Amino acid sequence: MISKTNTLQGNEIMNSANLGVAFWYKKQSGVTNYFGLRQMNDSLLNENMRLRQQIARFSETDTLKDSSVVRGVILSDSVLSIQYAHYTYKEARVVNNSINAASNFITINRGSKDGIEPNMALISSTGVVGRVTNVSAHFATALSILNTKQRLSAKLKDGTTSFVYWEQPSGPEEMLMKITQAEIKIKRGDSILTTSYSTLFPADMLIGTVQQVYITKKDNSRVLHIKPATNFRNLQFVYAIKNRYIEERKRLEDTTQKQQAQKKK
Repeated sequence: MISKTNTLQGNEIMNSANLGVAFWYKKQSGVTNYFGLRQMNDSLLNENMRLRQQIARFSETDTLKDSSVVRGVILSDSVLSIQYAHYTYKEARVVNNSINAASNFITINRGSKDGIEPNMALISSTGVVGRVTNVSAHFATALSILNTKQRLSAKLKDGTTSFVYWEQPSGPEEMLMKITQAEIKIKRGDSILTTSYSTLFPADMLIGTVQQVYITKKDNSRVLHIKPATNFRNLQFVYAIKNRYIEERKRLEDTTQKQQAQKKK
């Protein structure tokens, strides 16, 4: 009755009612959004996976003027485009992750039934993570790059190559790289990337950034202290990468090495 007969009081009552309704709508929206976060994360992971596959198709392509190339796609009458590596990506959730042992490893919730195989690379949304070693039907374990038994083929932005490695008791925030060329200019913040020499990781993936440079007086070489691009203390999602031609390349290289060893005898 007050609301209907008094305009001023009626407006105040309506405003108060609207504020109350808005408050509860906001609470309801917050609860709905919270329970929808996992679905949103899964959607983002799938979209990132699709984009990475598209990038891989373009970055691993050469254009040649060579009609004898069989594995190719004709772009015009005189140009062929060949794909010399083919990477596929599968998303996974990290269910176990060690960072304090000499041989740190990661367990993911994907296995052989999901297409995961040994020697597939693992990356995060920010950088490299490790290499799959053992696979069951629904799970897989991988050697982390924070592992004394694993070295990564790496390069500086100018193309200088070396290996990135991890030593105990270094924590998950530091890896090392030795550069023997004294003339190479290196500064804090420089990116360390994967190379095309690796059969696991696509080239030019971020491993980490230079934090400090130490000069060895004995041979004037430098040891780079690198901060990994991946945050291993809060690793939740990864992508497993398969190189379609890894087995073919390994067989060929193993055959060549055996032939060279026999010639030396």
